[in-house]
Amino acid sequence: MKTVKQILENKANAVYFVSPSTYVYSALEVMQQKNISALLIMDGKVLHGIFTERDYARKIALKNRSSKETRVSEVMTSNILSITLKDTIEYCMKVMTDSHIRHLPVLENGEVVGIISIGDVVKNIIESQKSTIEYLENYIYG
Repeated sequence: MKTVKQILENKANAVYFVSPSTYVYSALEVMQQKNISALLIMDGKVLHGIFTERDYARKIALKNRSSKETRVSEVMTSNILSITLKDTIEYCMKVMTDSHIRHLPVLENGEVVGIISIGDVVKNIIESQKSTIEYLENYIYG
């Protein structure tokens, strides 16, 4: 199975983030412009949290808070699970499934080097299964 490093090498590895003092509305604008559903919350190179569409729905919309008056630091998920470049896609799937999350920041030596989404994981599992099926078909019918 592929490692996180291999996945990031084949993916546009842009890491989008905002500072903890950013207002939720501005963070949502960035997410809309970049067509992403999660933003890392960073101060320089220090990762403080992650802000997702789920955070917005549960902590802003459902609680009648103003996205133009609330800073992301107030509603971000700060207890962040992360992975490393050496972790496997199987491991990422397990962490995401067990924790009910869709994004994992990739850290090396305490610094963010990328982010993996559930879409990245599923795509790579499907590719791996296709390869296995092709191999087995060639073996059987070969």
